[in-house]
Amino acid sequence: MQESKTIPDLKVINALENNQVLGYKELNALIRQAIKEEYTNLRITNVYGQRFIGAGLICEESNSLQIEIIGTPGNDFGIFLDGPKLIVKGNAEDQVGNTMNDGTIIIHGDCRDVTGLSMRGGKIFVKGNAGYRIGIHMKEYQSKIPTIVIGGSAKEFFGEYMAGGMLIALGLQIEEGKVQDLEKIVAPYVGSGIHGGTIFLRGDIPDNYLGIGAVKKPISESDQVKLEPIITEFCKNFNLNTDIIWNKPFNKIFPGSHRPYAAYYTAKPI
Repeated sequence: MQESKTIPDLKVINALENNQVLGYKELNALIRQAIKEEYTNLRITNVYGQRFIGAGLICEESNSLQIEIIGTPGNDFGIFLDGPKLIVKGNAEDQVGNTMNDGTIIIHGDCRDVTGLSMRGGKIFVKGNAGYRIGIHMKEYQSKIPTIVIGGSAKEFFGEYMAGGMLIALGLQIEEGKVQDLEKIVAPYVGSGIHGGTIFLRGDIPDNYLGIGAVKKPISESDQVKLEPIITEFCKNFNLNTDIIWNKPFNKIFPGSHRPYAAYYTAKPI
């Protein structure tokens, strides 16, 4: 009779060695070694801005590998991610989920600029606020629809050059035991150059906040059906009641054209 294989328990990796911050190459090597040893649940402690954490990690079954980050991961956290679940107990720097293909990233804090750059699958959930150009160049193909949910507010050029996927901003300040609306959901130039995908905003924005090529209108019943499972997952991640999210109407922003800059860059006959 063949013995059943024992799956190792949680593996803790310290990103400090002799009070010195490990370089990103050394840290990623330790992560990959733990995965090679068949750990499926990792915790990385004392993270201080190391870049490329989780770069190119793959697992065949989505979310079957979970990595918890204690600290602040540096630029390109989860770049080329393809399946694992990454959880940050803190904030994250620029370009989270760069060219991400599948999996889930959950940030219990803020993220900075260009989160979701060229993302083509998977989900990113951010409890707090986001920087500039979130979701730039996101794209989708058939059933692969990348999704980013920002619990707080986002800065300028939210959804710039979007070619697919879903971007959601909720405009909430979420703290332990307290949730309240922020004054702003997003900053100006929303959806500049958008030619695919949809941006959903909890609340409304002035028309002059819209970027070139972007059109705004209230969501439909079918839009709400599409949003509900994502909102439910967001609330589960951050221990919220979904009623808080739906107490305000949503609007959507979508492309008015597949060639938003045609009139700006196309030569005209004299």
